[in-house]
Amino acid sequence: MAKRRSKLKKSKWLVNTVLAVICLVWSIPTIGLLVSSFRPAADILQSGWWNVLPHREWQTVEQLTLPKDTDLREPIDVNGQTYTDDQLRAGITVGDQRYIWENRRARLLNVQEKHWGAITNFTTQNYEAVLGGKEYKIALPDGGTKTEKGSGMGQSFWNTMAVTVPATIIPILIASFAAYAFAWLRFPGRRSIFVIIIALLVVPIQVALIPILKDYTSLGLNGTYAGIWLAHAAFGLPLITYFMYNAISQLPKDLFESAFMDGATNFTIFSRLILPLTVPALASISIFQFLWVWNDYLVSLIFLGSQPEVQVMSMKIANLVGSRGNDWHLLTAAAFISMLTPLAVFFALQKYFVRGLLGGSVKG
Repeated sequence: MAKRRSKLKKSKWLVNTVLAVICLVWSIPTIGLLVSSFRPAADILQSGWWNVLPHREWQTVEQLTLPKDTDLREPIDVNGQTYTDDQLRAGITVGDQRYIWENRRARLLNVQEKHWGAITNFTTQNYEAVLGGKEYKIALPDGGTKTEKGSGMGQSFWNTMAVTVPATIIPILIASFAAYAFAWLRFPGRRSIFVIIIALLVVPIQVALIPILKDYTSLGLNGTYAGIWLAHAAFGLPLITYFMYNAISQLPKDLFESAFMDGATNFTIFSRLILPLTVPALASISIFQFLWVWNDYLVSLIFLGSQPEVQVMSMKIANLVGSRGNDWHLLTAAAFISMLTPLAVFFALQKYFVRGLLGGSVKG
């Protein structure tokens, strides 16, 4: 008995350790994103986010000014030793010191030693630029420049909410009705229709984009919220229907028989019995659908467009990178702002999440 308890303790300790390592590995990118979002652009370009932790690094303790006539093409004398220009560019270590150029033109050389330190330069300028609008310099015909401030993420946030909330509620409501019908009602072609819906799970959404876009153009739905709601609802219905079918089909049959004997209609059974009993499943699939729509880029770009008045956050964040990818310090702040709403939704519904995923997995 004692050996068995010892083995159980060891196995429990091993499982907890593995889970802790997995959680840590998954959390590191998020931590790095958060730290980078508060670092100045210059620090992000020069060092990694982990340098905010205590570490040993080269720090300048002295500066040497070489003669102005020093020929960089010849061996350079530094404290009685000679080094090449390439060595001083990369940094040459001599004992506990390192020599590296500070300014080649001025013949200024840094003498560095390793000391414990941490980069603790933090700023909120990245968030101010993202929320308030990035500043752009525009060249004028007379050769001057004009600074204009672009729109912030406020409009894009509300555009994303206007797309995500209906595109989450509509397919879940339709799929729940359909799942109830497939699970407990008998009608001609029930199995065939259900198989067709499940088969749609393997169809890539990319194959339907062009045909739907042509239909939307002829119907005048392209670039409207109604069009994007219908598109997300159609793409999400197969999985949501299958997920809700698994949850609803596991409910006790006696429950429905008793309700029918008491004169309840199908709508009454669905609203008074199905919905309250499947709240965990509804919460779980709502999280998934909300995340998919919130982070969507392709479907919104095609059916909604990239105009500022309808632009969603995923497109706004992509535009913040800049034409040459030199503004990704803004991308870290924008990405973290974009993460806050899905995280809030997940934590609000987390108590239902595991229950919904495991619903119907064990009988009896």
